[in-house]
Amino acid sequence: MHFSAKALYIKFSPFKLRPIVDVIRGKNAQEAINWLAMYRMRRAVPIKKLLDSVVANARSLKNVAPSDLIIKDIRIDHGPTYKYFKPGAQGRANIQKKRSSHMKIELISIQKGV
Repeated sequence: MHFSAKALYIKFSPFKLRPIVDVIRGKNAQEAINWLAMYRMRRAVPIKKLLDSVVANARSLKNVAPSDLIIKDIRIDHGPTYKYFKPGAQGRANIQKKRSSHMKIELISIQKGV
């Protein structure tokens, strides 16, 4: 059984989120939640929230425990980029980019009969 969720317009750059996601890809959902809870970076919070959401979906829809779920696919894509200008040297305007991300998680159940 597949369970999925997605989060859009996350206020972190995909370049900063992808190394965290690479660590938990393919792991058990409960292990990934525990690891993200102990990870001390603020950018792990939206990943943990979305993973908690998918686990809650699995629990409410098919009564599957988090220990029976494996992260099949987790993907971080580019979202829209907010561009603004800051003053630069010699009266110039330097462009600044605030990047955002879209995230999608898919879990599969290893429980038989589901």
